[in-house]
Amino acid sequence: MDARLLRAFNATRSRPVAARVLKAETLWDRMRGLLGRDALAEDEGLWIVPCPQIHTFFMRFPIDVLFLDRGLKVVRVMEDLVPWRLSPWVLSAHSVLELKGGVLRGSVSDGDLLELRG
Repeated sequence: MDARLLRAFNATRSRPVAARVLKAETLWDRMRGLLGRDALAEDEGLWIVPCPQIHTFFMRFPIDVLFLDRGLKVVRVMEDLVPWRLSPWVLSAHSVLELKGGVLRGSVSDGDLLELRG
């Protein structure tokens, strides 16, 4: 496993969210995000830190989005955000976890606490 990969776990519901999460914290990695990718696997994710808003301009696939505060509490869930959209600015969000569109299916809710483990 890549040393930079993390696992996302929903501590509130005691269930995994994604097994292979890459953290994007440099300016370049945050700007690039998922651009240029054709898809995400069911168990993949991108954690963008810091990030209170995202866009899907130039993307080729929909994504599920979890906006997280500094303590990794979910403050907003957006499922199946299609290409060419702009999310709202989520004032309480410090980071965003992007996942393959359709994988959440209501399994994560506002207020859930996530863990990101190495």
